Amino acid sequence: MHKLWLVAVAAMTTAGCASSSKEIQAAYVSPVTYQNYTCQQLTMEAQALSSRAAIVSGAQDQKRTNDAIATTAAVVVFWPAAFLVGGDGQTAAELANLKGQMVAVEQASIMKKCAIQFQGERPPAS
Repeated sequence: MHKLWLVAVAAMTTAGCASSSKEIQAAYVSPVTYQNYTCQQLTMEAQALSSRAAIVSGAQDQKRTNDAIATTAAVVVFWPAAFLVGGDGQTAAELANLKGQMVAVEQASIMKKCAIQFQGERPPAS
C-alpha cells in the first residue's frame, strides 16, 4: 500500500512538471505578418527572435529543473513540496510564440528569396 501511495504521488507531481524547451511546439504565426519586410528587416527580426528565444529557452529549462527538484523532494522527503511544482506557464507560451515567429520569418524569407535560415532544430510548421 505504501508503494502504491508513492507511485500515486509521483504521478500527480510529474504531471504538472514544466516541459523542456525542446518539447514546446511552435504556435502558428502567419508569414503574412512579415510580407512587407525587406530581406534586411527579416534578418534583423530573425536575430532578435533568435536571441530572445535562447533566453526564454534557458528560463524554461530552469523551470523544468526546479520542478524536477520539487517533485523529488515531494516524493522522497516532504509531500507538501508537491505544491511547488509550477508546470508550464507564461514562459512556455512565450517560447511557443517565438518559435512560431521564427517559422513565419523563415517562410517569408523563402518567399522573398532572402536565404534566412535558423540553425538547430526546426520547429514543425503548423
